Amino acid sequence: MSLTRTTTAAAGSGPGRCAGGPGFRAAVLASALCAALLAPAAPAPAAPVPLPLRMADTGGGDQLITAVASGTRATTGTVSWWQRHNGGWRRAGSAPARFGSGGLAEGRTRVQGTSTTPTGLYDLPFAFGTAPAPAGTTTPYRRVGAGSWWCQDNASSSYNRWVDPRPPDCAAAESERLAKYPAQYGRALVIGFNYRHPVRGRGAGIFLHVNGKGATAGCVSVPAGAMARILAWVRPARDPHIAIGTTHGPTAITRY
Repeated sequence: MSLTRTTTAAAGSGPGRCAGGPGFRAAVLASALCAALLAPAAPAPAAPVPLPLRMADTGGGDQLITAVASGTRATTGTVSWWQRHNGGWRRAGSAPARFGSGGLAEGRTRVQGTSTTPTGLYDLPFAFGTAPAPAGTTTPYRRVGAGSWWCQDNASSSYNRWVDPRPPDCAAAESERLAKYPAQYGRALVIGFNYRHPVRGRGAGIFLHVNGKGATAGCVSVPAGAMARILAWVRPARDPHIAIGTTHGPTAITRY
């Protein structure tokens, strides 16, 4: 009789198996471990696609600066700079950015005097500043002097051009004396918006420059340290461009 009871318990009717005793818990753990080992591995989450690969155009070069705002009413966002490598894009750096006090507007229809930052894809003709060019700068760099102006006079033959000295047909009241803004224009890159073939009334003097006290009058601005790093990084031989846009909507940066 005692032998029969012992055998029955060992077969699985005793408290060690059915009532959650140590033997039961060990079996459950072993079963779960086996199931986990035999189950197919869950696919690893896909790596995010770099922003330049999601854009319609990057200008054809190997360097790209992106300036992205959350929407057209935003006055802040992010500037990142990217390097093409082995067919892909790697982000070389990023910084918080400021945009126009009027937000952002489609570059092809932007109106001068609206304090909006024009969206689109643009080249970077040259750099300038009241301070010396950062070490390593290869972009053509012009030092700002007392007679350096950016002509924004729609009636002038020098519309949307650096002038030094200011010509008679470029009214001072309609232009910007660059030395008047030693902090913002400590270092800057000209954004090629409305530059190659200027359209009167579209806008003039759009730059990537150092932060001032707040939103810009239509430019893109970043902290001074970031501006210095960008200038030292940009290489004209790599055909750099800047793309300005929003995260979504008709002015989404991926459309440019």
